[in-house]
Amino acid sequence: MMKSVKIIHRASGVVLADGPLGWSITPFEGNFYIAGKYLKTDRFRVNFVPGLCIYKFVYVWMDLKLDHGERIRNLGWMYWLPNPLLPFI
Repeated sequence: MMKSVKIIHRASGVVLADGPLGWSITPFEGNFYIAGKYLKTDRFRVNFVPGLCIYKFVYVWMDLKLDHGERIRNLGWMYWLPNPLLPFI
């Protein structure tokens, strides 16, 4: 049986991701790497604060925008120029 995981923003109850562990949702170094089709919200907004990852190169931080206008800053990130040699993270 394949294990699955559901990631929920505890304070608001918003489901952020839901899917099987493996290539879809990958735990790595204390974080979860989530394939786009397993994100269950459209509330993430790019804030264009860049960063550099030794594995995947350039990324930008993402904020979570809640219904009442609150923004949870830097809740996730998205690889802008991902390293094609490491597709699993």
